[in-house]
Amino acid sequence: MDVSIVGSGYVGTTIAACFAELGHTVVNVDVDADVVAAINDGDAPIHEPGLAERIDAHAGTRLRATTDYEAVRDTDVTFLALPTPAREGGSIDTSIMESGAASLGEALAGADDHMVVVKSTVVPGTTEDVVESALVSAGFDDPLLAMNPEFLRMGSAVDDFRHPDKVVFGARRDAAYDQLHAVFEPLLADAGDATVVETGLREAEMIKYANNAFLASKVSLINDLGNICKELGVDAYEVADAIAEDDRISGQFLRSGVGWGGSCFPKDVAAITAAAKDAGYEPAMLEAAVEVNDRQPERLLSLLDGHVDVAGERVAVLGLSFKPGTDDIRGTRAVPVIDGLQDRGADVVAYDPVAAEKMAEQRPEVTYADSAAGALADAVGAVVVTDWDEFAALDDEFDAMAERVVVDGRRVVDPQADLTYDGLTW
Repeated sequence: MDVSIVGSGYVGTTIAACFAELGHTVVNVDVDADVVAAINDGDAPIHEPGLAERIDAHAGTRLRATTDYEAVRDTDVTFLALPTPAREGGSIDTSIMESGAASLGEALAGADDHMVVVKSTVVPGTTEDVVESALVSAGFDDPLLAMNPEFLRMGSAVDDFRHPDKVVFGARRDAAYDQLHAVFEPLLADAGDATVVETGLREAEMIKYANNAFLASKVSLINDLGNICKELGVDAYEVADAIAEDDRISGQFLRSGVGWGGSCFPKDVAAITAAAKDAGYEPAMLEAAVEVNDRQPERLLSLLDGHVDVAGERVAVLGLSFKPGTDDIRGTRAVPVIDGLQDRGADVVAYDPVAAEKMAEQRPEVTYADSAAGALADAVGAVVVTDWDEFAALDDEFDAMAERVVVDGRRVVDPQADLTYDGLTW
């Protein structure tokens, strides 16, 4: 099939490359000429394992990018993968989505049998109230609408696309379900036990929020239990391993630590919380999940305070991305950790395998090392914020520290003799 995707960010670029790999002919539409040029040159505009190889393999054949919305007229279906940033107060800003839908509507004016699929995360009602309204106002009458939420994790997005647990199709007409099945048929044929959920537009919109809110709450719950375990002298990881054997709980998202971040959990929990309050409901569980998450960085630093006075001293921060496998620093727990260290008068030196350049743009006052060893040298203490595999291999590098003190927020460093080691929840 001929597929167009409006938006070449994290989601849009990933699904474009993956759809091309499935055999579809794909065109990415984006307003950023530099991103368009990168894709057409076979380069990935974002860091994501497996993405660069797929763009390089298909650019110029089944994958191309353009700034011209008219390209969508030559396709059968268009996915809207545009950002929906958070406003102050947590509600989503749909202005970019509305503008993109209006441009799409102008390009499709008079077209027949073209399906528009919302891929972005939007609160229930947005597909009909914002997207459909913009399409119709711009001249695309009676669009075939669908909602297909994404469940891609940064650092494993390509693999998540290729091996989904579920694929959600939200629509109002049978024709839309049929078209979505046709688009995803090559994937579903190889996806094994993936569940296909056919539901309404609003239900599909809500499923994404419910999914992320549940996972965020699960992380905050295990962190709260982990904090209790720490106070009682209990290893939270041994507890988590045991409760994970209960098939009602499972082991995913039970690694207690310094908290969740990224672009999805913070924004999505805030958005559905704001929507609930607008509807007159106080979502106490979600607010508690956020509160627990926000406390974790300070608990990490309090443990460090118990071992060393960092005022005027060099302290290493290991890990800057919100999770391993990505250079994304949105919502990263490294920011409140750095803030807390600076408030204590520490001289912060940070290291991350891929995210240091992005963090330096936001926090130029921080010193950035080229390696973990460089960050640890002469430091009176170190805090681990991101569980990169290379931190698990650290050994002699600790010998160069002024004081061998490590507070681990992710249970990744291997404790050693003569190393003052403390874990956040164990």
